Amino acid sequence: MKIAYIGLGNMGAPMAHHLAEQGHELTIYNRSQHKAEEWLKQHPNQEIAFNAKDCCKDCEILILCVGNDEDVEQLIFGPQGAVNSLQQGALIIDHTTTSSQLAKHMHNKLNDLQIDYVDAPVSGGQQGAINGQLTIMCGGDNYPAQRAEKITQCYAKSFTHMGEIGSGQLTKMVNQICVTGLIQALAEGVHFGQQAGLDIEKVMQTLGNGAASSWQMINRHESMNKGEFDFGFAVDHMRKDLGICLNSAREINANLPITALVDQFYGELQNQGNGKLDTSSLLLRLKK
Repeated sequence: MKIAYIGLGNMGAPMAHHLAEQGHELTIYNRSQHKAEEWLKQHPNQEIAFNAKDCCKDCEILILCVGNDEDVEQLIFGPQGAVNSLQQGALIIDHTTTSSQLAKHMHNKLNDLQIDYVDAPVSGGQQGAINGQLTIMCGGDNYPAQRAEKITQCYAKSFTHMGEIGSGQLTKMVNQICVTGLIQALAEGVHFGQQAGLDIEKVMQTLGNGAASSWQMINRHESMNKGEFDFGFAVDHMRKDLGICLNSAREINANLPITALVDQFYGELQNQGNGKLDTSSLLLRLKK
């Protein structure tokens, strides 16, 4: 298929790679042009564009993996936006983590243009994208969701249609709420074990086989113990996601005391200039 792919960051670039490996024809666009040029060096048979409108010419599918609500709306409906060249019957698959309100807004506006839209945020991190092992949670109408599942199977280990538009984003919020609490608990556990003089590697290998085990424990304890926080999902990105979670919680009268507290902890890390570190850097706060 002819696919327009916008957003070649840590997640988007490997996802686009899997699509190219499947034989799809890609036209790529990234606001930081050098990233698109670097990707193109590894995929010389694909094409590059310099705005969303040109990226989507003659394409049946647009896949987005960008930063936030404003980015999505600008790329789709801005002066050089995708709707200026997408044809009726096209499908937009939005992997960006946004508010559920944005997903509903995009769906309604695009529906009037007879362009399908699904919100399809992902979980699994950069390594999951590289390995083609992402978890996709999709919101939208049935047929567009079915189309999206077929297209994305080359980089997903699972794809679940969660329900109506916006439900994918709400599910991603649950993911971030759960992950946030786990990382804080793991940071405290590692900190306690270090202060107690325990062999952290032995502790985590032992606990990794028991009830305290989690993906975060298995995949992050070693780097945390070494004080390495320069990979993975950045604090800045998590802070953006938690802002969406907390805003949505207020709207539906949900209580998120731990999430709100850890959001403040991430804010402290940002104020210290550590926003680019990965989320497991919560451990740094405890070493005072």
